[in-house]
Amino acid sequence: MTSKNLPVLIMLLLALAFTGCQKSEPGDGANLPPYYNLDVKLYPENSETHHAKGSGAIKFRQDPDTARIITLDTWVNGLAPNHPYLLQRAVNPITDSSCSSTAWLTLGLGLAPKSIRTDAYGSGHEELFRNITALARGTEFRIHFQIVDSITLVPVLSSDCYQYTVR
Repeated sequence: MTSKNLPVLIMLLLALAFTGCQKSEPGDGANLPPYYNLDVKLYPENSETHHAKGSGAIKFRQDPDTARIITLDTWVNGLAPNHPYLLQRAVNPITDSSCSSTAWLTLGLGLAPKSIRTDAYGSGHEELFRNITALARGTEFRIHFQIVDSITLVPVLSSDCYQYTVR
């Protein structure tokens, strides 16, 4: 090997070492199999009853503890100022290839529904949670979310369909 090839060899070895250290998934495995954690995006609902605006996000995380608590760190923005909204979810069995369920459950602090109140700029944030201890580990289902006006119950934001596995 000549000294002219040494820099090329060093660069090749560094590139291989760096590639071997990279993770192939986000740090918490969100939105990748086995789908314990989800990063949910909420989009404006297209309806004739209101203007399509706003957005939101849910950081859906299940701690791998015995209690099986799911935290739902929820943000909304671009909605009506100083107004309460509710987060809801509906689920389908994993054998159903869509999120067609309309059996909406209002989420909050455990079993107690909790509204997400927007500020003067139409932004809001709430740290919600749900206890799923009754579900067996490994249970899989499809889940989707919506934000509804807490007074009229009209949906204003909704999510795509996600797959979830109970840890």
